[in-house]
Amino acid sequence: MTLPYRPNVGAVLFNRAGFVLVARRADFPNAEGAAGGWQLPQGGMDPGEDPAVAVLRELEEEIGTRNAEILAEHPAWLSYDLPEHLIGKALGGKWRGQTQKWFALRFLGEDAEIRLDLDPHPEFDAWRWARLAELPGLAVAFKRPIYEALARDFACFAA
Repeated sequence: MTLPYRPNVGAVLFNRAGFVLVARRADFPNAEGAAGGWQLPQGGMDPGEDPAVAVLRELEEEIGTRNAEILAEHPAWLSYDLPEHLIGKALGGKWRGQTQKWFALRFLGEDAEIRLDLDPHPEFDAWRWARLAELPGLAVAFKRPIYEALARDFACFAA
């Protein structure tokens, strides 16, 4: 039996200066400069949920605010497969990877609104603003092609 992809949304959140919010995974200790420790906010969709609604919900759940406007929706669903050693373990063991609808968003608030500690089980333990072109180098290998596509396709919003 082949496992399905988990439907997911992702946020490329730009500040007014054109930098992108990246956050360090709380379950990836000592990842200050390591590829894979930093990622963009993303999360699963509820059955029947509109992706544009889901991405704002995910922002609020993961970084504590939905004070953003959608600038663009990536035209394609971008998918990745988990590495063999993570299948059956990551993503609750039910998925082979994720198929993701990505959005470029503009953050409308102030940095103080970004709160990683509001969820009882926070996904992230640190965040920073980064250049869009940095994204591929921050991603784990199996997500790198998606981050390369985002860096290319959302470049018009970048610093």
